[in-house]
Amino acid sequence: MERPPRPPQRISRRVLGNWEKLVNKAVRTELLGRDRYNRDGRRVGSSYGQRGERTPQSLAQQADIDAVLQASDEIGRHNSQVACILAEHAYRLTQQLDPRSEGRGVLQFKTGLQSIIKQRKAMQEGTHDRSQDIRILQEYYKRYRAENRIDQLEAQAQFSTDLVPDSHEQSFERLRKVYETARILDDVVNALLKEAEPEDVSRLQNSDEKRVMEEDAQKLKGFKPYNILPPQRFLAETVEAPGILNPFEHFPEVVGATKALRYTKNLPRFPSDFIVPQDHILDIFDFLHYAFGFQKDNVANQREHIILLLASAQSRLCTLDGRDGDSEKWADKAITDVHDRILQNYVRWCHFLRREPQNKRAFTQQRRLCLTALYLLVWGEAANLRFMPECLCYIFHHLADECFDLLERTYVERSKTVKQNEDGSIEFSFLEQIITPVYNIVAKEAKASQNGKVPHSHWRNYDDFNEYFWQPSCFLELGWPWRTDSGFFRPPVMKDAKVAAPTQNAAQPRRIKHKVGKVHFVEHRSGFHLYHSFHRLWIFLVCMLQGLTIWAFCSEDGKLNLHVRTIKKIMSVGPTFVVMKFIQSIFDVVFMWGAFKSTRLTTVARMLLRLLWFASLSAAILFLYVKTLQEDARNDGSGSWFRIYYILVSSYAGANVLFIFILRIPWLQRQAAKHSNVYFFQFVKWLHQERYYVGRSMYERTRNYVKYSLFWIFILACKFSFAMHFQIMPLVTPTRLIIGFDNIVYKWPDFVSDSNHNALSILSIWAPVLMIYFLDTQVWYTVVSAILGGIEGARDKLGEIRTLEMLRKRFPNYPAAFVKHMLPPINRFSSASSIQEPEPSTPKAKKTNKRDAIRFQPIWNRVIKSLREEDLINNREKTLLKMPPNLMYHTNGTPNKLIHWPLFLLANKVHIAVELAAQHKTQDILGLWSKVREDEYMGHAVQETYETLEPLLHLVLNSEGRRWVSEIFNSLRKSLNNGGDERDSFKMNKLRDVLVKLRDLTEHLGNEHSPERQNKASDALKKLYEVVMHDFASENCRRIFTESSEHQRALVEESLFSELNWPNKSGQKQARRLNNLLTVQKIKDQEGKTKTLNTETVPHNLEARRRLQFFTNSLFMHMPQAPPIRKMFSFCVFTPYYEEDVMYDMEKLYKENEDGISILFYLQKIYPDEWQNFLERIGLIENIVFREVGNPNPEKHKELKLELRLWASYRGQTLARTVRGMMYYKEALVIQGQQEGASGGDLEEGIPPSLVEAQGSIQRSAWAQAELKFTYVVTCQIYGEQKRKGKVQAADILYLMQKHDSLRVAYIDVVESSGKDKKPSYYSKLCKVDRSDPKGSGANQRDQEVYSIKLPGDVKLGEGKPENQNHAIIFTRGDCIQTIDMNQDNSMEEAFKMRNLLEEFKQPHGLHLPTILGVREHVFTGSVSSLAWFMSMQESSFVTLGQRVLARPLKVRMHYGHPDVFDRVFHITRGGISKASRVINLSEDIFAGFNTTLRLGNVTHHEYIQVGKGRDVGLNQIALFEAKVASGNGEQTLSRDVYRLGQLLDFPRMLSFFYTSVGFYVCTMMTVLTLYVFLYGKAYLALSGVDASLRRNSQILQNPALESALNTQFLFQIGIFTAVPMIVNLILEQGILKAIISFCTMQLQLASVFFTFSLGTRTHYFGRTILHGGAKYRSTGRGFVVTHIHFAENYRLYSRSHFTKALEVIMLLIVYLAYGAQNRTSVTFILLTFSSWFLALSWLFAPYIFNPSGFEWQKTVEDFEDWTNWLFYKGGVAVKTDNSWEAWWVDEHDHIRTPRGRFLEIILSLRFFLFQYGVVYSLSVTRGTNSILVYAYSWFVLLGIVVIFKVFLVSQKSSASFQLAVRLFQGLFFSCLLAGLIVAVVLSPLTIGDVFSVALALVPTGWGLLSIAIALRPLMEKMRFWKSVREIARFYDACMGMFIFIPIALLSWFPFVSTFQTRLVFNQAFSRGLEISLILSGNRSNRKT
Repeated sequence: MERPPRPPQRISRRVLGNWEKLVNKAVRTELLGRDRYNRDGRRVGSSYGQRGERTPQSLAQQADIDAVLQASDEIGRHNSQVACILAEHAYRLTQQLDPRSEGRGVLQFKTGLQSIIKQRKAMQEGTHDRSQDIRILQEYYKRYRAENRIDQLEAQAQFSTDLVPDSHEQSFERLRKVYETARILDDVVNALLKEAEPEDVSRLQNSDEKRVMEEDAQKLKGFKPYNILPPQRFLAETVEAPGILNPFEHFPEVVGATKALRYTKNLPRFPSDFIVPQDHILDIFDFLHYAFGFQKDNVANQREHIILLLASAQSRLCTLDGRDGDSEKWADKAITDVHDRILQNYVRWCHFLRREPQNKRAFTQQRRLCLTALYLLVWGEAANLRFMPECLCYIFHHLADECFDLLERTYVERSKTVKQNEDGSIEFSFLEQIITPVYNIVAKEAKASQNGKVPHSHWRNYDDFNEYFWQPSCFLELGWPWRTDSGFFRPPVMKDAKVAAPTQNAAQPRRIKHKVGKVHFVEHRSGFHLYHSFHRLWIFLVCMLQGLTIWAFCSEDGKLNLHVRTIKKIMSVGPTFVVMKFIQSIFDVVFMWGAFKSTRLTTVARMLLRLLWFASLSAAILFLYVKTLQEDARNDGSGSWFRIYYILVSSYAGANVLFIFILRIPWLQRQAAKHSNVYFFQFVKWLHQERYYVGRSMYERTRNYVKYSLFWIFILACKFSFAMHFQIMPLVTPTRLIIGFDNIVYKWPDFVSDSNHNALSILSIWAPVLMIYFLDTQVWYTVVSAILGGIEGARDKLGEIRTLEMLRKRFPNYPAAFVKHMLPPINRFSSASSIQEPEPSTPKAKKTNKRDAIRFQPIWNRVIKSLREEDLINNREKTLLKMPPNLMYHTNGTPNKLIHWPLFLLANKVHIAVELAAQHKTQDILGLWSKVREDEYMGHAVQETYETLEPLLHLVLNSEGRRWVSEIFNSLRKSLNNGGDERDSFKMNKLRDVLVKLRDLTEHLGNEHSPERQNKASDALKKLYEVVMHDFASENCRRIFTESSEHQRALVEESLFSELNWPNKSGQKQARRLNNLLTVQKIKDQEGKTKTLNTETVPHNLEARRRLQFFTNSLFMHMPQAPPIRKMFSFCVFTPYYEEDVMYDMEKLYKENEDGISILFYLQKIYPDEWQNFLERIGLIENIVFREVGNPNPEKHKELKLELRLWASYRGQTLARTVRGMMYYKEALVIQGQQEGASGGDLEEGIPPSLVEAQGSIQRSAWAQAELKFTYVVTCQIYGEQKRKGKVQAADILYLMQKHDSLRVAYIDVVESSGKDKKPSYYSKLCKVDRSDPKGSGANQRDQEVYSIKLPGDVKLGEGKPENQNHAIIFTRGDCIQTIDMNQDNSMEEAFKMRNLLEEFKQPHGLHLPTILGVREHVFTGSVSSLAWFMSMQESSFVTLGQRVLARPLKVRMHYGHPDVFDRVFHITRGGISKASRVINLSEDIFAGFNTTLRLGNVTHHEYIQVGKGRDVGLNQIALFEAKVASGNGEQTLSRDVYRLGQLLDFPRMLSFFYTSVGFYVCTMMTVLTLYVFLYGKAYLALSGVDASLRRNSQILQNPALESALNTQFLFQIGIFTAVPMIVNLILEQGILKAIISFCTMQLQLASVFFTFSLGTRTHYFGRTILHGGAKYRSTGRGFVVTHIHFAENYRLYSRSHFTKALEVIMLLIVYLAYGAQNRTSVTFILLTFSSWFLALSWLFAPYIFNPSGFEWQKTVEDFEDWTNWLFYKGGVAVKTDNSWEAWWVDEHDHIRTPRGRFLEIILSLRFFLFQYGVVYSLSVTRGTNSILVYAYSWFVLLGIVVIFKVFLVSQKSSASFQLAVRLFQGLFFSCLLAGLIVAVVLSPLTIGDVFSVALALVPTGWGLLSIAIALRPLMEKMRFWKSVREIARFYDACMGMFIFIPIALLSWFPFVSTFQTRLVFNQAFSRGLEISLILSGNRSNRKT
């Protein structure tokens, strides 16, 4: 029954009016952008001006409604009638686009618009005639145009040919705004004309006003947003129009590249309906766009891309000034270079598939360019398909074939793949027809993976799709256009509706072929992948172990010898070898399961042939060897079987060795490649090694091969010698004795060992030794590589300057070293060579140094300036460190031969020299001068003072004064030359008085002129005259002036110093410089006392010291010489960003934690000197700063607030810090470009040259040149969403764009659809700040969209970070790309060396040119706490010493993250700079290195340049990072990349690769497993009774060889050798003494505890990933960690990874202590158990030792309450793990979900039953019986304990109705149990010790049962046991927590423990005088009020 409709309710007019006012106010706020202010005082709202953030998203993408409304708002301020017309037009557009208001927010938007229109109409006078709208608009525009004087502005713009001057920016902004208004009004008029009467249309259409409006609207195209290259100022009518002026229009390389792309007459003509573009000249991109339907913005993007690539290539080939002769020849070479680099992978792919590459049909440069452009357009629109490079090759191959066919036509035609849209356009045709079908199937497979939870073998990832195109059959199966009915496009089968694949829009094909699955590799989860990938390693180790063991057992009396019989036994390695090869062939088949239907038949045939071959060979060799043994046992002298066996094995081994030499040794491999067409060689090579597209010819130069082979020969020789003498030989005799024992008494029923020569006893002794044998290669590699890395570092001159003393001492050498490496060679066109030397007779070395100092000075000063800008030094230090100008001539024209050094080298030196002169008793001035010159800088200071003073006085004085000065200095020189004549000698003991007067004089002369200052200067000169003439001058000198009548007359008339010529700016600088030299530098200490400044400690800041030391050290290191800026490689910096901190806002800076600590307060205490420098820079004191920033007025002091935010942000791991650091590259290039083009005069003055430099007829701008060479793209994935939500991150990103002009931001814009399907559209967009705004309104500049490229769907199909990088990489530019993470930093001095680094791409670093340049990193977070220091030391040793050895000589360095520099063209054509498949590519960065190596790239490492990097500083952060890396390595073991590298690298490189990648984690896990094996072996010996039996055989226990073997176990267990790299690195970079101090300090701060704890983290997560998977990204936060971490949080994080394992170790140790029979006081026992106790205690208590305030009593109490609340919180639905134990417990075991994982978990849990099985037979109550019934009875006891547990844990809910009875029963039951236990102890053999032993036995058993129950969760839930299991698990966790918590609580009682722990954790901060105690105790008194 239908409900009757409700009658409409009348609404009063007052209510309706109030509603309209409310809606109007809200809509105006959102639509028209009412200015709002945040807490920082920064404006938000319309000031950001983002397009589409006010208009509903579904409308903003289809029409520019936002611009219409903005124009309406601006015009409405003075003309409401026009504003109303525009608002009505916006409403009509909205109604047309979404008439039913289906889009999100559209209905509200329409309501608001109606309200605004109603308000506009109310403001008009009289009625509104709609027929007059067109006339009103035209008349308004006519007035508007006249008011803005557009004709005059256009006339001025026509004559501007260079960069836009500052004075013209306002004019161009006005032009752009007028043209924008004209466009909007013209669109409105055109819309109104459609509704006008027919007779009015022609009249209005042809009016002058309409024509002018249309012309002005067309001119707006000249202001089109652009990325780097502005649009050409060109219209179809060939009339120049005003627009954004192009600074590159006179750059010949840009002009030449643009001309090369032009569409010429020999190409097909466009049809008549083709619209000629008006924003650029017709080119081949227009042809490709028309023919194939690419997106317009993709075409524009790639047009700029290829122009810049061509320009860069041409600039490196010629000088670009027309002096090379044939410029066309260089242009052709540039085109060929770019074409070959981009299509190199495509050509190689064609050759692999035996297809003719299409580029062979390109006979002209224009066609080559066309192919190059086509490939880039395909790549630019491929979206996620960019991870599939061979798929792109397939697409390009067919498009290129079509392209050549189309080029042969008379007229341009469209491709057969193009499909027109409903409106006739082809905008998204290529995307929809070519890219989207492949994307859809990739997306469905990604969805089927359920975020990686489904096993990798069940779905196809990016590599699977890409490798499908490695088969020739892809051409037949896929065809062209795509055959969507092929198996390739068949979607995966979903198991349930929740993950069902979306249906395709297209009709279903008639019949779909079988689904194409995996092709060449299947990622089955199995630990056997380690054997499968590196079988050569394991076979080698096993065979060597077998051979060494046989040799040891065949030796006599411990002496190694070889007999024939021994050799025969050693040859048993032959069967071992072939059997292991047979196992490998089985794995080949097993691990390809699931790909047989899709892979090639040749691949299947190869596997089957190898399987049959090794099966047959194994059977034959085994049979022959068995016959040989039988023959040997019969003592048959014939030996025929042995000869046959020997011949077969020798033949097989010889063939293998020969094949290895041919395939692995580079020279032989090259020779074999020449005969690769011989079918026999092809067959043998194919049988030996699978033929992949990647990994072919992966060899190095012979020289490199020899180097890394010798490296491994040495390591293996050490390893096997050690293993033989210290591991195997000591166990030979004990093993023989144990085998021979037949009187061992077993306590328990032994079913294995008793009847098999005590096999398990032998195994328990040998197992730890065997484990060490397999893992100690890693240790030997660590030690040897550390030593080699130290030697290589010393050869590279690292650490030569590591102190301030060294820095000062070698300062005179810096200019020459700088010129040698960091300046391009001076050529005939460089104006720098125009510096004129003052005297040809000057020695050459002196002249060179002077010239070098002139060039070095601006660079050094800019470095010092950057240190001041970063607040690392103060103003005084800046003055002391800056280098003064080195002028070739003094101000009076006299030559200046002296080099002027910085004041920090010369300060106070003059006064020291004066003191020496005063103490000099004799008149020997030359002797005094020699003594002064002993200090080089003292001599410089005295000489500079002497040579500067005379010209300065000459400049100031009149003619008579100048004569007096000249006579004084002539006499002084004469005195120096004569030396011995007393009458010419000056009184040096009075020199101090002279200096005092000179200091006063120069103090006045160094300032601006004023009458008062001139009088003071005259007085100072008179006093100087008195001192000089009466006290200082020689007798002969005074006589000269006494006898001079003119001088006497001047004295009488007082005219000698009456008229002073005040010095100019240059003279004032010299006076100030002289005053600084003469003044003793003073400083006030903390108590306010004045003392002399020790300039030898300048700078005081440790970071400033480190940076200057590294920079100056790097000047002497080996680096390529810098090229000119125009000839350097262009590069781009690329940073991914998601939603981390961009800048700290004021709210976050002042937000206090639970201890009252804010980030700002923390930073003030951590960086106190930098905080004071900041206050000095802004000119305020601390109290004023805090008072002003707290002002509620948002406009007041907002600049101060911004400075404060920046200061704090630059000290955190924020995006702002990264952007500032990377933008130093731009500034460095500008400075270097200016220096290259500077005139001699500019260089002499030491000032930056003018912006525009003249080079012949070319006007080149250093700024524009830097724009061509450098770009910076930050890919902020959700920036669009952040803008729409008004988040502070969006505002801060915009501010960074406003601050840095070269910064570009790429993001993904999600546009909601208003259609029926409601599917959103995804766009990849690039934006930059709108620089056409006036210069003075930077804060109001908006970002503008440059490119918008539609995507086929959501980009996030795989891992987030690589997908984020991939979508934005199309917007990068240049030949190279540097990948920078957002926790990194850079410095100005390092930016100057970037062009040197890029030259490494030309240097020979092996057989192949480099494709990745590794860069050194400096961890800048190491000075905060002890943990941060440990982490930075560990990281530093890896990123410097470790990677140094990986690059040379091992040649296996990969890409371990940032800041490596990639050959951009190489990588964008080969899959990108990372891989993105879900989970398997969790460690996405390293796969770039794998991919590069497999595709014949070359990775190098360079340490003369470094980039800063932040690391995690808290233990939890570090643990999460280690977990992520370990999990990623666990996934790597399954990957195809690791498998192929393990198979295809030569043996030495394979060893290097294994032990520096996954092998490191394998050996780490084996280290812990060795401890477990050792302890379980000892527990077995103790519990079984074997230990007691062996005790009676003293010849075993007292065997010294056995003890030495056990001692070696101790050394490996404590991992003492793993510290060697850190020690070597410290010695290299700090010196031996500091290294020893640092290492000892680390140990005192419990660094070993931290590293042991990290060992457990890596082991747990790597092992768990191997067994179960579950790897995932773990966010660490990257914040400052001074907050106390709660006990419960630590327990959640480390319970399963550390605590349970540590308790297991402790229980094993207790068993060993309780039941072991060995002498527990011996040294051997201590050595064997110390490392185990240390590891267990470290794993248990490290999280609390390194926890701030971990032992503070109040915190401990709060932690206990928090932990108990969490433990017993019952929770409910969707409870977070932080709040409930139950939720955490379920989540902690979520990784156990596959049958394989459950089975493995059960198998591993069986080890816990050993405790019960052994302990029960050692109880007193058993009386020595070994019946199996005893073990059975123990299970009944366990069952009884479980029943008791259930009785005492009856839930209150179930017993609510009889609560009293239950409690009475529980009390009675407990009393009975206690009484029964007492009676049993008294009346039976049961003892108190037995009770504790039972607990020791049953606790592990219960844990084992619990683990099995968790693995069998589905069964437990069916049997209704799951709740009981959960409660038992809760009880276990409660007990474990209390076991850990009680020691912490006891220690918290003692206050000194907390004090000691604070000192321990923050020791580094204390050593720098920091106030961590204030941080931890709180800042309550300093809170912001």
